[in-house]
Amino acid sequence: MSNTVERIKCLIIGSGPAGYTAAIYAARADMKPVMYTGMQMGGQLTTTTEVDNFPGYPNGTDGTAMMEDLKSQAERFGTDVRFGMVTKVEFSEEEGGIHKVVVDETTELEAETVIISTGATAKYLGLESEQRLIGGGVSACATCDGFFYKGQDVVVVGAGDTAAEEATYLANICNKVTMLVRKDYMRASKAMQHRVNKTENIEVLFNTEIDEVIGENVVEGVRAVNNQTGDKVDIPVTGVFIAIGHTPNTALFKGVLDMDDTGYLITKGKSTKTNVPGVFAAGDVQDKEYRQAVTAAGTGCMAALDAERYIGALE
Repeated sequence: MSNTVERIKCLIIGSGPAGYTAAIYAARADMKPVMYTGMQMGGQLTTTTEVDNFPGYPNGTDGTAMMEDLKSQAERFGTDVRFGMVTKVEFSEEEGGIHKVVVDETTELEAETVIISTGATAKYLGLESEQRLIGGGVSACATCDGFFYKGQDVVVVGAGDTAAEEATYLANICNKVTMLVRKDYMRASKAMQHRVNKTENIEVLFNTEIDEVIGENVVEGVRAVNNQTGDKVDIPVTGVFIAIGHTPNTALFKGVLDMDDTGYLITKGKSTKTNVPGVFAAGDVQDKEYRQAVTAAGTGCMAALDAERYIGALE
């Protein structure tokens, strides 16, 4: 550990729309925020090639460019953006207590307030062809990317409520939606199953998995395999939506902060307050319902305001 421990008024853990928006508000409130970006600077959105649904971009933009814009705006107001990974936390449970954090296992910091915006990671199948075509037709968010497949044929992988919701959403936009369900039944609620079954342009293939995503630079189809018979079939599609869930990036906070049974941080009421005084959570790390850039940005704003008010009440 370093001999000198830096004291920070507002520490932001994680980048992305929530973190950068929190930084903008905290910096403008003269909280002199320091952000540690994590290993994926800009978060999940940097894997999205086109963003058309974030306010202020009438001609659209790409995820990386948008994150650079937010980063520049945060830095313009004085945010200290640092590349690094928080590897250990020791939060004080006392009102007005000082929170201790270790970065990259070597640098120890002290913070009066902490905003957690570490996000959530979409689960993928792990196929080489799938990973290669992320951003080229493979997506984990129909609400984000579905518009680009208007009038086209797409595949949705998954069997739960999220997969059913994404399939029915895409059915309103696309020509045909094929759902690939690994087992011989869907895990989605009965209501969601009824919606899927009543939608004429959705076809559900049970006992079916993706063997390979076809295409060099963009998706041209999938090779599906029946896991009971071994039979394979090529399905020509231009989009593949993986809807098998997300993993919130909260392992660092287990046993320290309250979280639900799937690992999402629990915040109090309509605020971003966690169970620890002076520690706040924003974005996908505490939101498993919407998971949109604009809602993440909104909670980033809330977290900075909550942190500002917390410090103000102590003075």
